[in-house]
Amino acid sequence: MFVVFEGIDGSGKTSISNRVAAALADEGLTVKHLRAEGKFVSPVSEAIRELGRSAQNLALTWQAEFLLYVARDVQLLHEALRPALATHDLVLADRFLYTPQVLGRYGRHLPESFTGPILQAAADGLEPDLVILVDVEPSFARARRKLRKLELGDEQAKAPARKGLSGVGLQQRLRSGYLELAEQQPERWVVLENRGSLEQGVQLVVQLIREAQRDGVAHASARFRARAARPKPSSAALSQPSQALEAFLKLVDDLMEREPRVAAYMLGGMHGPAFDERRRALLERVPVAALAALSGLEDDESFRLRRSAARQHPGPALRSLGLALASPQGWALWQELATSVPSDALASLSGVSDERAWQLRERCIDDGPRLAELAVGTLSGLDDERGWQLRERLLSGRAAELDSNYDLARAVAKSVTGLGSERAWQLRRRARPLAPVAALASLAGLNDAESWEWRAGALLRAPKVVMATLRGLHEPQAWQMRSAVARDCKEALDGLQSVDAAEAWALRDASQDVWPSTVVKSLGVLADQSRGQKLLLQLLASYPDNVSLLKHASSIALGLHRSQREPLE
Repeated sequence: MFVVFEGIDGSGKTSISNRVAAALADEGLTVKHLRAEGKFVSPVSEAIRELGRSAQNLALTWQAEFLLYVARDVQLLHEALRPALATHDLVLADRFLYTPQVLGRYGRHLPESFTGPILQAAADGLEPDLVILVDVEPSFARARRKLRKLELGDEQAKAPARKGLSGVGLQQRLRSGYLELAEQQPERWVVLENRGSLEQGVQLVVQLIREAQRDGVAHASARFRARAARPKPSSAALSQPSQALEAFLKLVDDLMEREPRVAAYMLGGMHGPAFDERRRALLERVPVAALAALSGLEDDESFRLRRSAARQHPGPALRSLGLALASPQGWALWQELATSVPSDALASLSGVSDERAWQLRERCIDDGPRLAELAVGTLSGLDDERGWQLRERLLSGRAAELDSNYDLARAVAKSVTGLGSERAWQLRRRARPLAPVAALASLAGLNDAESWEWRAGALLRAPKVVMATLRGLHEPQAWQMRSAVARDCKEALDGLQSVDAAEAWALRDASQDVWPSTVVKSLGVLADQSRGQKLLLQLLASYPDNVSLLKHASSIALGLHRSQREPLE
């Protein structure tokens, strides 16, 4: 029997499929998992996956990306899948040809006339007996992905994933595509809503596969749907931000029982009496996630929480400072912890010109390649001679490595973020072939012809990154680029918090049915004015189940939108 697990990144399909494989093997079945522990059993397929996911290949076209995903699965099919079907009771695949189908058709908008014949030929007549779509709301999936990266740390040698360059909207489109396929093929697909515990999901799937082997997929799927069906609670209409706050707190309390790490993530940027008891409880249970949620917060309770966890978790405590580093309490904590975790101390200094920051950079520049690269990477926005001396020291004897060392190229590109001088451009151009995303991101705030040329060339392949470089830019080119991608890329609205320009309102109006929560986030202090209030109440009434919308409306209910210096995630 051949069973495929599908779902968006962060849905939980890999965790569930591996647990299911182990459970059924324990029952005596011979089980082959084609992507055990997250890696394909075929080294060739794994290598193709890495090629297709790496954002170093920014120039890869959507058609070529699609063909790579297909090639990955074709190799797996012939090298591992067909042989396994001949010798095992059960073969499980974490992703199959449905992944390129959904990515190509729904994610990248490639025509069916292109993708369909290729997928049909690639399948070589083989179809899974059962497809299990592990479904989750994209905001929860995003939280899980970010938390996973947080736990792994900053892997300097690993380029970001290409899918992430398209922004949150890609995951929304992929989820819609998967759900559409499931609706079109109910005889083969079932949907597992991954809202409960991992154990519950595993039990449901194990029982489904047992019954499918015994009674056939159609009968087993019908019983699975009956067991998995949950009456969806009807959400009460929301007419005020205070009601959104109540709903948001209820959601957080539920998550604290089921997924405390995600609950901590959802509290990011939130503080005050309504949240402090919950933050303290989460700090005891999931300290790293709870510290990450403090990023940039300067209230006394946030500092008390940092200090209470700093001894055991100095790195996460330092990384949580963000903009709060500029406060006296922030610098005091930084100085206490800097010597014990110099890499995290450095990472918190991006763009900081304080003498204490300079002293640490200068101590680390000769303390091995990794710390030297971290130190130089924090020079974004700093165009003085002291910064250039550090850049020159980093490159002394290593300039040739800019053509082969991703870490070095990335650090150099980061170091010239926001700098438009000719020598900054020389480094940016040199780093671009090896670290194209960092080089593109370094255009933040720049308004020269070459910057606009680079943005235009990357707009379709990396809209999220391009949008981040437009913060603070209100030139016609900036508004044109935002408008061009806004329907697919919610990040087009990022950076518009409290902006009262006609172009900003036009974007909000055009995006409110696609990105209601981001539209509300972009209001900032405009939420206190009649036009902003009207839009907020309209969106609350229309989307009472939108988790991110509840959070941003809660921020408005508490008055936090008046003091935020950067948007809430």
